[in-house]
Amino acid sequence: MTQTASPWPAPSAQAPLDATVEVPGSKSLTNRHLLLAALADSPTELIQPLRSRDSALMISALQALGVTVTDTDAGLRLETAPLRGPAEIDAGLAGTVMRFVPALAVLADGEIRIDGDPRARERPMGPVIRALRDLGATIEASGPHGESLPLTIHASGSFNGGAVELDASASSQFVSALMLAAPAYRRGVDIRHVGGALPSLPHIAMTAQVLRERGVEVDEAEARWRVSPGTVSGGRIVVEPDLSNAGPFLAAALAAGGTVRVPRWPERTTQAGDLLRGILTRMGATVERQGDTLAVTGPADGVIRGLDVDLTEGGELAPTVAALCALAATPSRLRGIAHLRGHETDRLAALVTEITRLGGEARETPDGLEIEPATLRGAAVETYHDHRIATFAAIVGLRVPGVEVVNVATTAKTMPDFPGMWQGMLGQRA
Repeated sequence: MTQTASPWPAPSAQAPLDATVEVPGSKSLTNRHLLLAALADSPTELIQPLRSRDSALMISALQALGVTVTDTDAGLRLETAPLRGPAEIDAGLAGTVMRFVPALAVLADGEIRIDGDPRARERPMGPVIRALRDLGATIEASGPHGESLPLTIHASGSFNGGAVELDASASSQFVSALMLAAPAYRRGVDIRHVGGALPSLPHIAMTAQVLRERGVEVDEAEARWRVSPGTVSGGRIVVEPDLSNAGPFLAAALAAGGTVRVPRWPERTTQAGDLLRGILTRMGATVERQGDTLAVTGPADGVIRGLDVDLTEGGELAPTVAALCALAATPSRLRGIAHLRGHETDRLAALVTEITRLGGEARETPDGLEIEPATLRGAAVETYHDHRIATFAAIVGLRVPGVEVVNVATTAKTMPDFPGMWQGMLGQRA
């Protein structure tokens, strides 16, 4: 990803907010539905999918494997064909692409090569590679023990699947990858997690839900998931807004005061971003549903309360919560997020470094962060090609003048025009 020539000046709020923000579709749901469309028995129409770097990388991967993808007024239309190689696939820095696509590519006929950004070669891949090999796949991969990108899959047009054990303690995506492709495996899959605490369980629940919505039988037990072979239905799929991407905008109501509203907030969802309702309430906000709109109003006295919270099920929310904790009047502890060390960057180290750069006080713990109240100052915040570190800095900048964001363009990974949306929320011209 190209770094911008100069840092983006994060705007400070000049008055309490009164804004309604239309958030793009969920990245997690978009990329799951895109992959299932490659296996569907009829064309799939995705309504209001996310348009971002991550979804573009998934679309390009599917096209390389033979899927036809066309734009429509409402979103995308996908028509499948027998998956084929040879193919060269760029995973960028998208975890859903680098982990989901290999499980799909074993169904293709031919040689499939997958690589990504330099940091992608450092991200955990071993469990999904080992699981596919245990199920019979022939995969050549780089790194220690041949368990990282780039990798080459030698596929023959079909795949048996079956029972397999894997350690998904580094990422729930290892489980979701096998589940999503399993309907097209001759024996489906029977996955058993063997390892430490499993992070981001809502994402596995999301995978099970989208499979069931497409007519696939899924059985779940403790640390075990069985997906039966069967037909994946096509049809019309409406994608929920991305609730985690809504997080920075809702957090802005606490940082700047006033109210921010996000329309189309689902009444029930498997998205981890829904945890924000409780988290922001604990930090002093008033959170309420107004029809299908979620409204968050900052504390009347402007004081943000720190909190002790387990984010095992919502690690992706940690940078947003950390930004508010850095502005809070009391100490905070974020737990259950050791796995964030293997994300787009080492997010725990990055957050500690950047909070410190801003004059704050933060330290790593074995499974998270501790953040103390401090008087912050403006600084140029590094983003490490990580979209959530960029939005962390933007939140802090609402209250702290002089914050700049290095390479704010990295937010295009999940939000194509974050700077414009952010300034629009403030009533400013982009």
